[in-house]
Amino acid sequence: MILGASAAWSQRVAGKRSVSSPARGEITRFYDPVTENIVARLTDPRTNSRLPALQNRFVSARNHFLLFSSDRSGRMAPFHLDLRTGALRQLARPERLDPKSLCMDEKERWLYFLDGQSLNEVALGNLRRRTIAEGVTAFAMGASGADLVVVKDRRLQRLEAGKAVPVAGNATGAIVRPGATGCAFWRDEPRPKMEFWYSPFPPPEQEPKLLTSGAVVNPIWAPHGESLLFLREIVIPPRDAGAEPITTAEIHEVSISSGIDLRIASTSQFAAFTPNANGSVYVGASRSKAQPTVLLLLHATGREFTLCEHKASDAAAVSPVFSPNSQRVYFQSDREGKWVLYSVNVEKLIEPTNI
Repeated sequence: MILGASAAWSQRVAGKRSVSSPARGEITRFYDPVTENIVARLTDPRTNSRLPALQNRFVSARNHFLLFSSDRSGRMAPFHLDLRTGALRQLARPERLDPKSLCMDEKERWLYFLDGQSLNEVALGNLRRRTIAEGVTAFAMGASGADLVVVKDRRLQRLEAGKAVPVAGNATGAIVRPGATGCAFWRDEPRPKMEFWYSPFPPPEQEPKLLTSGAVVNPIWAPHGESLLFLREIVIPPRDAGAEPITTAEIHEVSISSGIDLRIASTSQFAAFTPNANGSVYVGASRSKAQPTVLLLLHATGREFTLCEHKASDAAAVSPVFSPNSQRVYFQSDREGKWVLYSVNVEKLIEPTNI
């Protein structure tokens, strides 16, 4: 939950001031011009740096590091960032890396990513690399590499002891349920419609279960794994002729057991969001052109608090996520021309969560 939030937030101020503290590697800090909260810029703005998909595990719960992709070596490659020292380490040299695909196992020993349509595994200790599967367009994992699902030719399969077990057809992406008891997956329909489905492990004889459909985006498991969270987009027609419609969004959850779809909260035009480790707080990126900000939303009350500006050209790509202990928020923005990684400390605002 948020601690003393109403007293903690600063008023809007003009300008941008730097913080007089020594830089660590490429990490520098500045005061956000909207809230005066201190924002850490984690990567050099002369190169592109990208976070993985917000559903993936890429922030360490034990050793204070973050995994990301960067083109600083000439083409996109996976990197390890030590958040204490700012030191960078390149982890592999793929030919056609999918930056969103980076994901590590729960014990933080292995990195998985897509190089073209090859699913690769890299040991974070000695950087030994091997190819797990070919022809893969998307994948998702649970706690370990033993809980892998892949999409090949739009067919969702579970990899079990080197064998592919069919799960569902006509799939474009998936996320493994906490505990690896099943997975949610999605089927693209003509925009803006999408469908979210669920299949348990092992796959039953009957068809997978349709969870929800429509203008739905950003599927992510609730921490307890009993429901799927997502954004339902709502287009508000313009009042004046010639004006553009406004797209806003609501946070919803759908129960896996009952299939009941409940609205959790309205948002100030969230384009992307994630919950913290116990689901008490959400962090979101607003698509508002007037206020392109990163915000916290309290689950219990639906109240929002502004953390900082993001000013990204694509709010959905900001990908805001919490650290595993809920004490920092990480996001990305191209506000400085190239995509750069940032973080904000929220330890005075949110209670720590167990990791």
